[in-house]
Amino acid sequence: MAMQFEYDEEGGTFFYFLLSFWALLLLPATYYLWPRKKSKDEEERLKKICQCIPCQVKRQRLNVNHTWIKTRDKVIKIGLIIGWVIFILLAYKVSKIQLEHVEYDPYAELEIDRGASQSEIKKAYRKLSLTFHPDKETGDEKKFMRIAKAYAALTDEETKKNWEEYGNPDGPGVTKFGIALPKWIIEEGNSVWVLAVYGVIFMVILPVVVGIWWYRSIKFSKDQVLLDTTRLYYYFFQKVPNMTLKKVIMVLAASFEFDKQHNSLIVERPSDNEEVPPLMKMLPDLDEKNKEKPLCYTYSVKARALLHSQFNRIELPRNTLELDRLYILKKCPVLINEMINMISQLVASAVARRAMQYMPRLDTVENVMKVSPMIIQGVTAKCSPLLQLPHITQDMLRHFVTKKRNVQKIRDLVTMKAADRRMLLRTLNDEEYQHVMNACHNLPQVKMIVKSEVLDDEDTSITAGSIVTVTVTLERKSMGEVFEKELKEHEEHGSYSNQRYIEMHEEDEEHGMNEGNDKNEEKEEDEEAKNEETADTAPKKTSKAWEKNKKHKKKGGKAAKKKPKQPYQWKKTQPVNDKKPSEETPDQAEVSAGDSEHVDQSGSEHEEEPEEENQSEVEEVKEIESSDTKEKQKKDGSKEEEEDDWDKFQEEAKKENVLTPKKKESHPVHCPYFPEEKQEGWWLYVADRKNHMLISAPVQILSLKTSEEIQLKFSAPLKPGLYTYSVILRSDCYFDFDQVHNIKLDVKEHKAIKEHPQWDISSDEEENQDNNDDDGTDSDYSTDNEDSD
Repeated sequence: MAMQFEYDEEGGTFFYFLLSFWALLLLPATYYLWPRKKSKDEEERLKKICQCIPCQVKRQRLNVNHTWIKTRDKVIKIGLIIGWVIFILLAYKVSKIQLEHVEYDPYAELEIDRGASQSEIKKAYRKLSLTFHPDKETGDEKKFMRIAKAYAALTDEETKKNWEEYGNPDGPGVTKFGIALPKWIIEEGNSVWVLAVYGVIFMVILPVVVGIWWYRSIKFSKDQVLLDTTRLYYYFFQKVPNMTLKKVIMVLAASFEFDKQHNSLIVERPSDNEEVPPLMKMLPDLDEKNKEKPLCYTYSVKARALLHSQFNRIELPRNTLELDRLYILKKCPVLINEMINMISQLVASAVARRAMQYMPRLDTVENVMKVSPMIIQGVTAKCSPLLQLPHITQDMLRHFVTKKRNVQKIRDLVTMKAADRRMLLRTLNDEEYQHVMNACHNLPQVKMIVKSEVLDDEDTSITAGSIVTVTVTLERKSMGEVFEKELKEHEEHGSYSNQRYIEMHEEDEEHGMNEGNDKNEEKEEDEEAKNEETADTAPKKTSKAWEKNKKHKKKGGKAAKKKPKQPYQWKKTQPVNDKKPSEETPDQAEVSAGDSEHVDQSGSEHEEEPEEENQSEVEEVKEIESSDTKEKQKKDGSKEEEEDDWDKFQEEAKKENVLTPKKKESHPVHCPYFPEEKQEGWWLYVADRKNHMLISAPVQILSLKTSEEIQLKFSAPLKPGLYTYSVILRSDCYFDFDQVHNIKLDVKEHKAIKEHPQWDISSDEEENQDNNDDDGTDSDYSTDNEDSD
């Protein structure tokens, strides 16, 4: 069967295609691009934000920089409205289109009714043929052919059958395909223009776009950091494994993102020759005389001066150096993260090659991490953490440490009595004081629970070279939520001393460190308590789980002496008189039997037989109770196995949830001196602080809103022994919020691998061969002559 293509001459099919294609573009574009109003949560957050002067200046600067957002929203709205107007017009156009598809009807051609007789058909044919015959004056050749075809379709059996089955007297025709394009596209005069458009699109525009994208993409890493900058970090961190904080800042300022030759967005002004030298004289730690390349280049020295001006909160000219500083500060978080990744790679390669002398030290990693809060908060590494709060100045800090009080950290300020705190900040008015308290309320308070284990189905002990998994659970709350209740209580009853807060904080840390070990001890003690209850008759008051490891300290701040932990002493309980004989335990049954023997010996000899019967009954009771205890132990064992399986299943489900991507959103940071809005971030890693070594690669956490569970994996030491590692949590935006938890690893030797005898085939083959040689049986290949011999 032949095929025939037909183009849309009237444009009806093309409008259907155009309407469908336009709807597929317009519906998702409207859903995703239509500007939305701010949610209620966003409005509440804006009400709680800090209203200090630096924060207001920052918001004004961001609003000026984002004025194009309102224009963009208006343009998007207008564009979408125009798109919907076009869609309505297309729909109206399509509704008016009537496609010509008329079913062939021979009765209509002969102008007779359906069901007419053969005589009526012949009569109508003669009448119409005389009228439309081509030889007549009123003749019409095409009309006459249609009349003849219709007459044949109604009188000839074969033609009539074709019309009834296929709707066409001629039988099945060619297959026709309609193309939803106007016919003018394939007209002879327009073919050159169509080919020209195709050539421009596919041979000029597409290669140029792909080439530009490829040329730009090969310069950057996946985090949009120049590969030249990554090579620069690799060179310096390999050359200087133990890098100081001052050197880290110099390497950061030497990044090629700040060089005009590598980044076209960098602006070099003639005014820099007049404004940068005075700024350099104000910064004593700049070390501008360093001759090492590229640390001595002009762009590097300028970027270093702008970074130090940020640390010291020096005001710069708004239209020149301030703009350059804002651009550099925006780039720094990504560059710092790239530095940490490069150090992690160098540590991993040094451990693999066992070249520890080339491995970057732990101090290098921590110095890089210190630069991040320095940039975001605009402070130096040695300054007081209280300078991160609004309205707190260096002059005010002199009154924070006296003989009566010692306020050195933000926690110390928060835990003070309200009257004492207001007296300490008496130089601030009520509005400024409220700004300080709002900032303190939103600061993070993270609880860290650490658990170390080896994930193995057979043996969970830590052996030399095994993969250790440290599971860290982080629970984040705001500082105001944590201390609000305690502050209210202590405001009513008295001041909340700083020494007591330190003691409580130490207890929380010790509780978090020992929580994994406490769970195992609690299980063992609960099992022992159950055995005591079965063995004892008198009720006992058992200690609760959370009361076992409480550490009570004296008011004077000195820790009370710890009593050594006594092992359980199993004592024989005294029988209770009110208890029924059926409720007696085996021990009690033995005691009562012994007493009865002692009494019967003083009596007559005729009572010996009942005594023997009593002893046999006691033995039967013992056997029954022992069988019951065995059955209970079996049931308890099966329940424990089911609980272990359920715990493994839950852990696997958690691993699957960890693999799902999370939105990088946590909590906003109070950072008035940073040019952009910043979300809280954390670094989590395992380190050996004694040997200054990084054990696991730092993991960056950017989605800690309420709680999060992170797994850190590393190889255990190759030599058996007791090792102490530190799990460190560092903030990338605040000082004085880092946490360190120590974990102890008892590394044991590898267990000897048992040799399975079923795999030792050689010995079996030798034995079978010897047995065959000793046997006198005939071989399968022996002949009759050999048998006769």
